[in-house]
Amino acid sequence: METSGGIQASLGGRYALALFELARDAKAIDTVEASLAAVRDALAQSDEFRALTTSPMVSRGAAVKAVSAVADSIGIDATTKSFLGVLAENHRLEALPKIIRAFRALAARHRGEVSAEVASAHPLTDEQVIELKHQLRQRVGREVSVDLSVDPTLLGGLVVRVGSQMIDSSIKTRLNTLAQAMKG
Repeated sequence: METSGGIQASLGGRYALALFELARDAKAIDTVEASLAAVRDALAQSDEFRALTTSPMVSRGAAVKAVSAVADSIGIDATTKSFLGVLAENHRLEALPKIIRAFRALAARHRGEVSAEVASAHPLTDEQVIELKHQLRQRVGREVSVDLSVDPTLLGGLVVRVGSQMIDSSIKTRLNTLAQAMKG
């Protein structure tokens, strides 16, 4: 089942679509997207914040207060702060990573871009990101927004997902392929 624009009608997709529509109506898509990037970074950098969003033991009241404090400390906009409060009230903070990915895809589509998820073994430099976007633009024929993540288990190389396509140039996959060929 899909909603308009092809975003899966999953829980994360529905919340992302609701937030996107609020942001679009307020002409604040870029602002909300930047705030969600700050939330994603906070999740990646703070074990305490990540635990808050995933623990079923945190009460609604405590989650709402904690999310509000985090929102203030990282300087996110009022729409996103309110949205995080709703997620905390509804015990849906664990869906934040999926919501953020779905929102980014909606925002990219709204701008006429294709969204790509890129995992690398090490953080990419600005120059590498520019070159990657250039290569992807040539491959798909449209502007590409990239959602970067670091996965040290890849050992080296990249795993790129654009829509249903996956380009896996990771050393991990190459080693696994070699191991399978040697068994054969």
